[in-house]
Amino acid sequence: MDRSDAIARLTQPNVQFDLLVIGGGATGASIALDAATRGLRVLLLERSDFGKGTSSRSTKLVHGGVRYLAQGNVALVRDALLERSRLAINAPHVVHERSFLVPCRGWLEFAWYRLGFVVYDLLAARSGFSHARSMNHCLCMEKIPTLRAECARHGVLYSDGQFDDARLLLDILRTAVDHGATVVNYIEVMDLIRLTSGRIHGVRCMDLETGQTHEVAARCVVNATGPFCDAVRCMDEPQSEAMVAASQGVHIVLPREFLPGETALMIPKTSDGRVLFLIPWQNHVVVGTSDTPIPDAVVEPKPQDAEIEFLLNTSARYLTRVPTRADVLSVFTGIRPLVRPTGAVGKTSALARDHTILVSSSGLVTITGGKWTTARKMGEDCVDRCIQQFGLPAAACQTADLPLRDRDRSAEVVLVQSQPELGNRLVPSHELTGAEVIAYVRNEMARTVEDILARRSRMLFLDVAAALAAAPRVAQLIAVELDRDAAWCDRQLEAFSQVASSFRIH
Repeated sequence: MDRSDAIARLTQPNVQFDLLVIGGGATGASIALDAATRGLRVLLLERSDFGKGTSSRSTKLVHGGVRYLAQGNVALVRDALLERSRLAINAPHVVHERSFLVPCRGWLEFAWYRLGFVVYDLLAARSGFSHARSMNHCLCMEKIPTLRAECARHGVLYSDGQFDDARLLLDILRTAVDHGATVVNYIEVMDLIRLTSGRIHGVRCMDLETGQTHEVAARCVVNATGPFCDAVRCMDEPQSEAMVAASQGVHIVLPREFLPGETALMIPKTSDGRVLFLIPWQNHVVVGTSDTPIPDAVVEPKPQDAEIEFLLNTSARYLTRVPTRADVLSVFTGIRPLVRPTGAVGKTSALARDHTILVSSSGLVTITGGKWTTARKMGEDCVDRCIQQFGLPAAACQTADLPLRDRDRSAEVVLVQSQPELGNRLVPSHELTGAEVIAYVRNEMARTVEDILARRSRMLFLDVAAALAAAPRVAQLIAVELDRDAAWCDRQLEAFSQVASSFRIH
């Protein structure tokens, strides 16, 4: 992906796209891929970096949603389990199977969850994932030696998918580009362009790197901005009623020794009505998530002390070593774009993750809700709706069995061959090298220190202190590639320090 080339394509004289997608998260990327593989001319615009918001801050699971089964939403679970299998087949380089232990203190609790996972496996059908099985006390302790013995007199072992959300997002985008899509980050949509009839016909946008504004025409404009979709809807209809009930979920990251095996722990019922996961991920342990209603979505959400204490206290009831605030290496917070039913009140944890597509009278298509696992299906449904609504010429959906492009490391190999020092790690505790940083800038539109340390690599999500230590060298490498000066490096380090403050416990 080359940003300069993408800018040139969107600024061509008299250019008109079939589909213009606002938002470069999981949903927007999936729409762009679906549309491009059907032969449509597609443009995707993202005001920050790809996956800056919710799409890089998930629990790292590709799953059917056990708690949605308990809510009776069988259709959502069935669709998600089908999509889980498709992702495992289409992106095996980034999606893999992970086993989860559900510990049970008593026989009745065990019987209830065992029955639930029988239904879960039946809905999954021939998914390729291992079926759930019963576990006695000894087997539970063998799987998770750091589990308190009294918590697991019985247990259920089941399987779901695990992934790197930011990596999968980039793979989707690169595959979309391979099929002709134009995708650009750091382009902010300022306003919607209309025909004299009032129908939306494109957008006015600004390149945040240069300050230049552009007008881009499109037959159909899709608002796929997740928790920020209501702000875009208000560009169209200022009095629009809010669609999203924003809720934030917090995750803490602990050292690997808290869960040293390969089995994750699923705590089936917490005080806020959610399930809680403790999951091995990239040689660390991710614990999450909370569910806290918030008044408005913000670009850089911050964890509340009560959320962190909830995660630590709940974990402590199940682990032999009690985690403390001092053990937390990083904390990350994401915002869920939960669809608000008319007149809805109550806890956001009770809202389902089904997606909604709405077309305004002037033709703005808004899609919100859903979850990472069903993003491909959301893309298919949205493009189907656009074809139906606007008469776009296109073939049938192609993405159900479409392999996603894996990251190509050949550029890094060539760099290290010519400059061996670029093969060295930037910090001893993490694998990121100088060659990788350069390749991310050249091939994946990484533009800032945060882009590299938060999403191209996941260092900020895993270890804030390590990321801050690596930041000066990352800034230097980017500056050389993008022809930036020392003042730019200083601004970058200050900006990254501010972002990193949201990932650390104070």
